[in-house]
Amino acid sequence: MTPPPSAAGQPLDPNLLAEAAAPPSDRIAAFRAWLRGGETGLVFLAVLTGIAAGLLATAMSAAARGLHILLFGEGVAHGVSLAHGVEWWQLLFIPTIGGAVLGLVNIGIARWRPRQPVDPIEANALHGGRMSLWDGAVVAVQNIISNGFGASVGLEAGYTQVGGGVASRLGRKLGLRRGDLRVLVGCGAAGAIAAAFDAPLTGAFYAFELVIGTYAIASLAPVVASAVMSILTTRLLSGQTYLVQPGGVPSPAWDGYLLALALGALCAFAAIALMVGVSRLENLFKRVPWVPLRPAIGGLGVGALALITPGALSAGHGALHFAFSTETSLKAVVVLLVVKAAASALSLGAGFRGGLFFASLLMGALLGKVFVALLPLVGLHTVDPLFLAVVGMSAFGTAVIGAPLAMTFLALESTGNFAVAGAVLTAVAVSGLVTRRTFGYSFATWRFHLRGETIRSAHDVGWLRDLTVGKLMRRDVRTVRSDTSLASFRRDFPLGSTERVIALDEAGRYAGVVMVVEAHAIEATAETITPLVKLEDVALLPAMNAKEAMAVFDSVEVEALAVLDGAESRKVIGSLTAAHVLRRYGEEIDKRRQEEVGLS
Repeated sequence: MTPPPSAAGQPLDPNLLAEAAAPPSDRIAAFRAWLRGGETGLVFLAVLTGIAAGLLATAMSAAARGLHILLFGEGVAHGVSLAHGVEWWQLLFIPTIGGAVLGLVNIGIARWRPRQPVDPIEANALHGGRMSLWDGAVVAVQNIISNGFGASVGLEAGYTQVGGGVASRLGRKLGLRRGDLRVLVGCGAAGAIAAAFDAPLTGAFYAFELVIGTYAIASLAPVVASAVMSILTTRLLSGQTYLVQPGGVPSPAWDGYLLALALGALCAFAAIALMVGVSRLENLFKRVPWVPLRPAIGGLGVGALALITPGALSAGHGALHFAFSTETSLKAVVVLLVVKAAASALSLGAGFRGGLFFASLLMGALLGKVFVALLPLVGLHTVDPLFLAVVGMSAFGTAVIGAPLAMTFLALESTGNFAVAGAVLTAVAVSGLVTRRTFGYSFATWRFHLRGETIRSAHDVGWLRDLTVGKLMRRDVRTVRSDTSLASFRRDFPLGSTERVIALDEAGRYAGVVMVVEAHAIEATAETITPLVKLEDVALLPAMNAKEAMAVFDSVEVEALAVLDGAESRKVIGSLTAAHVLRRYGEEIDKRRQEEVGLS
């Protein structure tokens, strides 16, 4: 039967008719398959993720700013770190009250969700991009309370947590592949940071360097789409969140590059001191027996520092704007730098939720100004303080955050000066190198190290942990009693039947391995196979990953080993060969490489 003609007189395409007549469930399934099937679908999901990240970042920013005005008064409308007309008791006790509130909230959260939230870096490194949306809600609430009551933490940790959580939930609902899900989580983080600073390039390269762990052409379009859509959403809703605007920064001469090198190294050492200080204060606060009391004590310390200067409070957006736009004495800059560093370390050490992203920018800018002021004292020609403030901002941020290109693009997007960006790139390269060689961690990976994790970036190593001996082993093993006679063994296991047999003791526990060739090669006068039993104390456990298993194979230089259910029970549950481990390991490595370049 001929299809009915279209309005133009031409028959309609039968495929279009079939598609239009398909049940809604089939059309939804086809749409889901398109979303999962290629780069175009991933870009579409990235756009949705960017919009969600912009909405959530705007909502969190408004909530924190509303708390600032409610608690500290209208005098903090331009930033709580620029507070004026605020009573001394507000500066001292509001952070203390915030710590107490956070402690009570943490009690309820611990009963409801006792496990540690997984952030985007850890999710992509260990869990293939799987994050909990509820973890995002928990971190967002904790972050808003911490920042809103004046603790010296930024909101960026909450932004990235909720952005990554939404992306992960969306990707898992659609059944995205592991590599695509990791990229989508990176898109959530890119949108969050882009919204935080109204800087799409900064957000995109934050995702590449910290959350995805690598840059690939295939991931460029979705990450950029998410960052751009996020800032467009934020601008539509509120104009902007917190924008770094240092104003007109002059281009550096050749000596500016040399000073940038020196300042980069100085920022690295200062950032390392800050990170170590945070961990030591954490250990000190662990001596407080009642955990919910710790944030209140830390809040009292932050409040006391705020009496010296309000710049100790919150993330420091107002203080950074003040540092860029005004000329102040060296003493005032040094005081603000020391107070801000102490307040940030106290806040994080006491258990306030947040990060050091914006605080590191403020401390870097202040350190740059101090550096400029000290140049004449050592007989060096001074340069424009604003230039080295921008350089210090990016170099300190690199040492703490661990994203040199993101920090370089933040300077570029803030100043619009490519010459300044070149000097910043020089400084962040030095800062990153010094931090890696002398300390080895950024702040995020340092926190993982303190928790016992071995990851140093978001590179996907979770698949290696999933590639365990228990999943790789063969369960059809051949066993024999270790006191079996040689004649019986030869009869039951002739040459060519198998290469090795696992020996068991009288209690049925692992006793070692017997090579069939050796049993047929020795003199027939031997009574039992006991002298032939080898590797009595060497075996694998099912929880070992492929890398750990290969280390055992290499240490004993054998091709196959038994797998036991435990070191104490020593019950044989399978066997594994080195060749099979290497083959599966190679297959997984190849799969990861294909995902990185977009070929999977």
